Order: sequence, then C-alpha cells, then structure tokens
Amino acid sequence: MIASSDYASTILTADGNYLDYLAIDPSVFTLNAIARGLANTCRFAGQCWPFYSVAEHSIWVSRLVPAEHALAGLLHDAAEAFITDMPKPLKELLPDYKSFEARIEATLFPHLGLAVALPGDVKTADRVMLATEQRALMRNRDAWKYTAETTPLEIKLACYSPQEAYYAFIERAEELGFGNPVASYANAGA
Repeated sequence: MIASSDYASTILTADGNYLDYLAIDPSVFTLNAIARGLANTCRFAGQCWPFYSVAEHSIWVSRLVPAEHALAGLLHDAAEAFITDMPKPLKELLPDYKSFEARIEATLFPHLGLAVALPGDVKTADRVMLATEQRALMRNRDAWKYTAETTPLEIKLACYSPQEAYYAFIERAEELGFGNPVASYANAGA
C-alpha cells in the first residue's frame, strides 16, 4: 500500500492499482491496463484524423513481423500505456524522458516475458507503420526524416474507437497466447 504522502509520483491504472514512477512495481503492468492505456492514446499527438490509437498501431506491427516476434510487436509500445505516446521529434528534445521510458521498459518488458532490446524486425515494422499511418491520416505529404526512406503499405486502417481498439488488442493478445489475464472485461468502459 502506498502512503498518502507518496501519491505525488503515482497514477491510478485501469485495474485500480497505483503505478509509482519512483518505485516501479511490475505487477501493475497487466494486459487490461496496457490495452486500456494504448486504446485511449491517439497517435501523432492527437493531430491525425480520424482517431487512431497506439493499440491499433501495435496490432498492425504484430501482424507484420514473423510469428516468433508477434508478441514483441504487439507490446513494443506498452510503456506508452503509462507514460503516453510522445511524438518522436519532442522525445528527441527530452533526453530525460527517453531515459525514463527506457527505465519503464527495463521493468515492463521482462515482466511481460520480452527481452529489453526489441528485435530489429519489430523496429522495422514500427517504422513501416509510421509511414503508412502518416500517409493515411495526415494531410502533409512532404518527406519527413522519420519516414523518408520507408515505403508505406497499401492497407486500409480501421481507425477503431477506443473501446473497439481495446477489445481488438485483447483479442490479438489472446491469439498470441499472452497469459496475463484481464481482470475484468466489464471495466473496458465506453
């Protein structure tokens, strides 16, 4: 239990648990909390249209990599469920943020059964999806340094609502045999 004086460094997760950023307990990293956080987080700092979640992005990444890396693809952005999806250019300007994200991942990934260093094909699929999403969801078509040498896919994004993205993420995790049970589907909310 966290003392009331210590709440300044905590957030409440979808499961009703506190994540203390100063004393990270990996048990708060549940499938439900990850799915909820990623489903409610919009890519491109919310500047895309329509709404497009990190959860849907992660599902696509998991489908683009070889089967042995599909779970890593699905969970590659899991830390963002707890620290948000910061735009790449801003993240590069904030080295302390990048360091903190790495600290979260160093606790989270092993807890989820993943190596801390993501496979190269996950990083490649992430970049391909970034290019695909930029072309499909953003108005500007200029070359951007993060996608300039990456060919976008010819796919149609679903652009799920947060609730649809939550359930799609859970379903994909179950397809991959992810064994961290969801506390309660009823907590998904609208």
